[in-house]
Amino acid sequence: MDAKHDLVIRGGTVVDGSGGTPFEADVAIDGGVIATVGDVAGRGAEEIDAKGRIVTPGFVDIHTHYDGQASWDRHLTPSSMHGVTTAVMGNCGVGFAPCRAEDHGRLIRLMEGVEDIPGAVLDEGLPWNWESLPEYLDAVASIPHDIDFAAQVPHGALRVYVMGQRGADREPATAEDIAEMARLAREGVEAGALGFSTSRTLNHRTSDGQPTPTLTAEADELVGIANGLGAAGRGVLQVVSDLKDREEEFSIFRRMVTESGRPLSVSLAQNARAPEAWRTTLDMIGRAAADGLPIRAQVCGRPVGIIFGFELTMNPFCDFPAWDRAAALPVAERLKLVQTDDFRRELLSGAPEKRSGFARHTLADYDNMFPLGDPPDYEPAPDRSIGAMAARQGVDPAALAYEMMAADHGRGMLYVPFLNFAGRDLQPSFEMLTDPNTVPGLGDGGAHVGLICDGSFPTTMLTHWTRDRKRGPKLDLEWVIKAQCRDTAEAVGLLDRGLLRPGYRADLNVIDHARLTLHRPEVLYDLPAGGRRLMQRASGYDATIVAGQVTWRDGEPTGALPGRLVRGAQAAPAARSAA
Repeated sequence: MDAKHDLVIRGGTVVDGSGGTPFEADVAIDGGVIATVGDVAGRGAEEIDAKGRIVTPGFVDIHTHYDGQASWDRHLTPSSMHGVTTAVMGNCGVGFAPCRAEDHGRLIRLMEGVEDIPGAVLDEGLPWNWESLPEYLDAVASIPHDIDFAAQVPHGALRVYVMGQRGADREPATAEDIAEMARLAREGVEAGALGFSTSRTLNHRTSDGQPTPTLTAEADELVGIANGLGAAGRGVLQVVSDLKDREEEFSIFRRMVTESGRPLSVSLAQNARAPEAWRTTLDMIGRAAADGLPIRAQVCGRPVGIIFGFELTMNPFCDFPAWDRAAALPVAERLKLVQTDDFRRELLSGAPEKRSGFARHTLADYDNMFPLGDPPDYEPAPDRSIGAMAARQGVDPAALAYEMMAADHGRGMLYVPFLNFAGRDLQPSFEMLTDPNTVPGLGDGGAHVGLICDGSFPTTMLTHWTRDRKRGPKLDLEWVIKAQCRDTAEAVGLLDRGLLRPGYRADLNVIDHARLTLHRPEVLYDLPAGGRRLMQRASGYDATIVAGQVTWRDGEPTGALPGRLVRGAQAAPAARSAA
C-alpha cells in the first residue's frame, strides 16, 4: 500500500504544548506541517514507534548566541542535542552586523569578552561576507542547518557602525546618531531580524577590559531605536541590565514599550549580593502587565554556574604563580603535569596573586564549590560542597579540590553556582519560573564555551523539575512543555510553532522521559582554529524532528538539515491561511 503521509509517529503520549492533560495519539506529518493528531490509519513513508514515549513540540530557546557559529557550522549544538528546534540568537546587544571591515576586530573582542568565545575562533571562523544586517541575514540563511534560528539587531554593533569610536567610547548619541540607529534597526527587522537587543551591565566587557559600548546609552537613544521597530510594526526588544537604579532603569523600559508598542523582555536571576532584588523586579513587571504593557522576564531553571577544571578557562588556582607554567603547556602535557606529585606540592604550597572582585569571592569559596558528577546535580545540598566534604575528612579544601580536578586523567570538573543559588537551593528559580510574567531563557547556547555549559537548560527542565527534584516542589510535565514550547514561541512572535496541532510546523521531539539523562559536560576541540568548547550530551531523546525531518536520533545527527533562518514574526496557521 502506498504511503499516505511523510511521517507518522505512532502511539505516543502527546504533551501538546497547550498545558492540557497528556493523551495517547498518533501524529501524521505532511509537507513539513502537522496533518493529524489522533488515530492515523494511513501508513507513513517513515514511521516512529513512540509507545512508552512522550511526544512534544520542539523546544523554542529564545536566548542563544550562535551569531558566529551559524556562519560556519551546520549543527547548532549543543541546543539541537537538547530538543531545541528553534533558537533565537543576537541577545545581549552583541553580534556581527552591521559592521565595517575596519571594525571586525572590535566586534570580535566584544563577543570574546562578553560571551567567552575565543578571538582566534572568530578570526578564523567568521567569513565576513557582509557589512549590513540584511547582508548578514542573507549570508547565514544560505547555509543549511539542523534547526531553525532567528537573529536580532545587536545594539553594540549598531552603535559602533553609526558612531564609530564615539560609540565604542560610550559617548552620548546625538539626535542624528539616534535617527540613523533607528533607521538601521527598522531596516534590520524589515529584512527579517526578530528584534533588537541591548546590554546595560558592567559584567559585559570586551576582551581587553572595556565596558560594552551600550552600557550607558541614554533613554532617548534606547527609546529612539525602539521607535524604529515601532515604525516597522514588528520586532521584540531584549535587555540585560544591572538594574542598579531600578526605578529609573525600569522607567526607561516602560517608555520603550509604551512609545514603540513593541514587547520587551529583561534577563532576571538571583544575585547573592542582593538576594531579594529579583522580587522587586518581578513586582515592577507585574505592575507593567497590569497596565497593559507587554514586559516579561527571561529566567532559568537552574543556577548559572561556572565549571572549573584544569582543561578549562578557570580553576581555583588559576591566579597562583605556579599555574602560569601549566597553562602555557599544550593540553595533553598540562594534564600529565597536574597528575604529578611534584607539581601538586608546588601549586598547593603557593598563594594567589592579589585577588579582587569576582575572583576573591569565587575561586576560594569552597563552601559553594561542588563536584560535577555524571549525571550532574544542579541543586546540590550544602553538605556536598568541597568545603563540607573537606571538613568531614579533615583535609585542606584546596587539596581536595585539586584531587577532584586531577581525577579522570586531569579532566575532573567542579561546579560553582553563582546566580539563583544564594540560599543553596532553587526556590528562587521555582518562584521565578512560575510567575505569570516570565518565560524560560538565558541558556546562552553557543557562548561561554570554556566556563559555562547552560545550553542544556531544556533538558534540566524535563529531568530535574518534572521527575528528579528532592529538595522542593516539582512542576507538572505539561506545564514545563508549555513553558519552553508555546510560551517562548509566543514571547517572540513565532505563532506557527510550539503546539502539536494540525497546521502547525512539524517540529517535534520523541522522548523516553523515564530514561532521559543529562550527562557531565565534556571538552571538545572542534571549533575553528582548533578552539575548545564545553559540550553536554543527553540520553533519552529518541528523535528530534524539524519541518517533518528527523534531524537527531538517539543523540546522533542524521545528516538532515531542514533548518532555516526564520525571518520575523510568524502568524498562527489559521490566521495565515485566512490571509
